Amino acid sequence: MPSVSEKRATFHALHRDGCFVIPNPWDIGSARWLQGMGFKALASTSSGFAWSRGFSDNHVTRDMVLAHLSELVAATDLPVNADFEGGFAHDPAGVASSVKLAVDTGVAGLSIEDSTGDKERPLYDIDTAVARIKAARKAIDEKGGDTLLVGRAENFFVGVPDLDDAIARLKAYSAAGADCLYSPGIKTKEQIAAVVKAVSPKPFNLLIGNAIGIAVKEAEELGVRRISIGGALARAAWGGFIRATKQIVEEGRFDEFANAAAGADLNKFFDADKK
Repeated sequence: MPSVSEKRATFHALHRDGCFVIPNPWDIGSARWLQGMGFKALASTSSGFAWSRGFSDNHVTRDMVLAHLSELVAATDLPVNADFEGGFAHDPAGVASSVKLAVDTGVAGLSIEDSTGDKERPLYDIDTAVARIKAARKAIDEKGGDTLLVGRAENFFVGVPDLDDAIARLKAYSAAGADCLYSPGIKTKEQIAAVVKAVSPKPFNLLIGNAIGIAVKEAEELGVRRISIGGALARAAWGGFIRATKQIVEEGRFDEFANAAAGADLNKFFDADKK
């Protein structure tokens, strides 16, 4: 298995040109399956992990997430980017402390969001948000500096779909030390092109968690460097599970099992994965 330093070097290299998809496993099995499918890097999903533990998104503890990240890093040869929510703190010092703990898990990258969790004030003011990114950057640098930092503008996720404000935030996060920029929720080609241009030459991460009609090739042509899919794979798995259980309860039938993966195929893959 590559060393942590090697994984981080590989992860940085992936962001220099082209476009890659960074899918989001929620446990060891899904991480190893995605590695087996040939993906070049992975990212955790706060929602997928939370659901797997019986919580709603953003309601797991920092210790739970750190343990989960350590498991993912140890389970795969691929670089892992941490969906590290808001850094599990409001103040910059608290963010810095959390980031240092995340770096210790061996992740190759981590993201910090600018959402507050407060419906009345869903985004930190830009000065506070920038101070939080600066704190994360300093914490990473004090740990060696090779962990990639992603700055996230959550405007379109928290009901403040102001593209100009999102761009202003991303540019500020870039200046504060973010290596990659991310504004989940933007969907149109015009929005994507505008954000890519604004943050260039730094890489932009596009979220495709639903069918927005943009393929990998089209995203690459727009200048996107990486595509994450958030909790979409976890939701797809839950979708099959929910349809099957509802059919049993409501109809007393088991037809949905026709769409299930074959146990023999899963056993074959995981047997080979252990060798």
